[in-house]
Amino acid sequence: MKKKVTKAVFPVAGLGTRFLPATKSIPKEIMTLVDRPLIQYAIDEARAAGIKEFIFVTSRGKSALEDYFDDAPELETALKKKGKMDLLDELRSTNMDSGAIAYVRQNRPQGLGHAVWCARRLIGDEPFAVLLPDDVIAAEKPCLQQMVEAYAEVGGNMVAAMEVPPEKASAYGVLDVAQDMGSVVQVKGMVEKPAAGTAPSNLAVIGRYILSPKVLQNLNRMKQGAGGEIQLTDAIAEETETGNVHGFRFRGQRYDCGSKAGFLQATVAFGLARAELHDELAEFLTHMVALPKAAQ
Repeated sequence: MKKKVTKAVFPVAGLGTRFLPATKSIPKEIMTLVDRPLIQYAIDEARAAGIKEFIFVTSRGKSALEDYFDDAPELETALKKKGKMDLLDELRSTNMDSGAIAYVRQNRPQGLGHAVWCARRLIGDEPFAVLLPDDVIAAEKPCLQQMVEAYAEVGGNMVAAMEVPPEKASAYGVLDVAQDMGSVVQVKGMVEKPAAGTAPSNLAVIGRYILSPKVLQNLNRMKQGAGGEIQLTDAIAEETETGNVHGFRFRGQRYDCGSKAGFLQATVAFGLARAELHDELAEFLTHMVALPKAAQ
């Protein structure tokens, strides 16, 4: 019988250098997409998938991230006095129960695989999820929930995957597909950031994973991969020999909020999806697009 996935790891130790100078004083994961920080989208997705234990791999300067999930009694009292009960409910929905979140430190950046390995003692001998908050996925049914349902059928290890243009494949971990079954594919190999023109497919790994504890054992060997870092992709790839790795084509739109362009695209998309913002924002965007045409 397959164990339920109830633990999730959130690697949030990165410096966020692409967003300097903003990230000089605030963690990148606290940057807001409309009115919620990136980390909130990842937490909400994990909750929807049945995750009960949340493990954050942090580093120096991330105290604002830790504080975000605490109760805010003064703010709650002020909202109560003003009768702003809708806002109060929204605020309380961001609180996490005592003991639900654990924090472990990654003392120096050594790659995603190393960050996940740092959480090994809290994971123990159970399957676990990994969510990268940089990847924000808009979907009718949250991406990790889709994956948990598929995992219940096939077990093993599962990575979220999406088709990318072949010329962009070298920016991702890429799947070597043994059997394509539609939404689920069986994987016979994985290559992290393949050299241009050498990618085995255009099916790229996106920042959602369901992994077996065996992957942690593979990470114990601390083998350096692409960029001299310990790559999570390499540790998962070792399991392909047993037929225990599947790719999952999720239904939804992924935004790369680790890049400025992706963050701006997500802001527009999520803003347009909000009923109270849609009309004003759509009118503004139409006007902005029309301006250069009028100038011509």
